[in-house]
Amino acid sequence: MSDQPPPPNSSPGSGEPDPSDPSSPAGSPGHAGPPPGWGSGMPPADPPSGPAGPPPGWDPAQGAWGAAPPPQGWAFPPTGGYPPGSGPYGGQPWYPGPPVGWYPPGYGFDPNDALVTPPGAGIGGWFNRCGGALRRGWRQLVPIMLLTQVLPAAVLSVVSLGLDPSAKWAAQAESTSAPALPDNFAAELLSLLVLLVGGSLVVGLVQAVGWAAGTWVITQQAAGQPASLESALRYGLRRALGLWGWTLVVSLLIGVGVCFCVLPGIYLAFALSMAGPVYLFERHNPIGRSFRMFHDRLGLLLGRVALVAVAVIVGTLIPGGLEGIGTSALGTDPFSSAGTAAGTVVVIGITAVLALPAHLAQMIGLLVTYAEQRAHEAPVNTAGLATELG
Repeated sequence: MSDQPPPPNSSPGSGEPDPSDPSSPAGSPGHAGPPPGWGSGMPPADPPSGPAGPPPGWDPAQGAWGAAPPPQGWAFPPTGGYPPGSGPYGGQPWYPGPPVGWYPPGYGFDPNDALVTPPGAGIGGWFNRCGGALRRGWRQLVPIMLLTQVLPAAVLSVVSLGLDPSAKWAAQAESTSAPALPDNFAAELLSLLVLLVGGSLVVGLVQAVGWAAGTWVITQQAAGQPASLESALRYGLRRALGLWGWTLVVSLLIGVGVCFCVLPGIYLAFALSMAGPVYLFERHNPIGRSFRMFHDRLGLLLGRVALVAVAVIVGTLIPGGLEGIGTSALGTDPFSSAGTAAGTVVVIGITAVLALPAHLAQMIGLLVTYAEQRAHEAPVNTAGLATELG
């Protein structure tokens, strides 16, 4: 028996497992792996005794815990991006999500909306939506405009021309050498003024029916809903009285502005151009809302309304000039005979029809401009506008 202590490590073959032997069992004494029961979700019963050392998995070179290999397909965002469907922050450059400012369908801006021009689309988007409204609805809009805009204006022109006493006044002035007022001058002038004012009010009410009906048709068709002529006229009759009242207020304000050196009237005509659509869609404070839209986006609204105004002026001046030329060729008193009277009615009717494009341009242009103004205030689409219209 020797007095020397046993060696610190048993040699192979002494019955002890060799730690360097890969065939040694994982849970045998001296093995560097985790203790028994570690992988089953239970902590070890007793921590190993002996001097303290770094826990398993600690990497002294990195000063951090060793990590398992990343799952398949995972990469750090700046180099490879998150896998589809993962990532804590959507909309980042490396994340394949919707761009910033995107709204889900049915909520916000839709670049393909048939009526609402989204911010940034420019004048081209505005023209496209005006043309689209005309292409979709001309079968309903043309009869509506003929019944509510062209026909009343033609009837008023024929009646006022037939009752105009200026031809009789001119004949009386030629028959006498002494300058004097014609007989019954005051009564005839008052009758003519009453006819013109009263007839204009009635025509304005009928035109309000057409404006409301046409707005309903354009909005319904843009939203993909059916829009028959009968339903449109019923809607127009239901909303005409209120629209007519606000139109009178706007016309009065513009007329007063024209009396103050014309320029205030032009300003009011532009600033109040959205009053009609505001009433139809929002039904409150059309004067204030129109002023606010005009001043909030002055350049945009001024440019759109200026294009509409040019179309209306050109579309009405040409037929008006042709009407004046045609009626003057029939004499100073065209209703003195049946032949000239019939010719006068035909001339007025044809020139009134020629003004139809001006009526369409005014209604469609202002409506599309209003929808664009609403889009600059908050996300809106045609479906929402159709719901507001009722």
